[in-house]
Amino acid sequence: MTENYRNNFLKEVEANVEEGEWVKMCMQCGVCSGSCPLGKFWDHPPQELFMMIRAGKRDQVLGSDSMWMCTSCYNCIVRCPRELPITHIMHGLAHYAKRQGLVPANQPTAKFAQKFWDNLMTKGRVNEFKLGLSLYFMNGFGEGIKVAMKNQKLGMNMLKAKRMNPKEIMGGHTVEDLSGFQQAIKKAAELEDARIAQPGG
Repeated sequence: MTENYRNNFLKEVEANVEEGEWVKMCMQCGVCSGSCPLGKFWDHPPQELFMMIRAGKRDQVLGSDSMWMCTSCYNCIVRCPRELPITHIMHGLAHYAKRQGLVPANQPTAKFAQKFWDNLMTKGRVNEFKLGLSLYFMNGFGEGIKVAMKNQKLGMNMLKAKRMNPKEIMGGHTVEDLSGFQQAIKKAAELEDARIAQPGG
């Protein structure tokens, strides 16, 4: 598919990334970066990513850690003088990078997203206890113990608020029609794959 866009990464983004057609409207003012609470931690702030897209730096953009840093606070959208849907573009770039197999190795947000999705798909509802354990120990047993000890107060508060139940380790709650839920998700994935396969999808 990418052969259709060789030497024109902007066109590829416009065709395959949510709200990607807005990238060319960026005037490089930097308000988005200055408004982002995590901006100083980004390797490439939004306006820099947009310039890199227009410069055809495909591998650098899709292999960047930056769009995975977006927390969806929407400060950038609210303050952008041209009202670009920056948050949507960031998530769209992350999704497209995943489809292309270009997510940086061990990217924590990507790992969390996959674990959350896998957890959700098992029963149709999130099993907070199993999800918490998988996140704590996703970087090894020793690291997991350290993370668990660091977050023990949070864990106890979740137990008290009944947001987490140790009994869920045995299976946990599920949606009423799990098979129907999973079939609906499968059909949605098939429709999305079919859309992507279309020219300009």
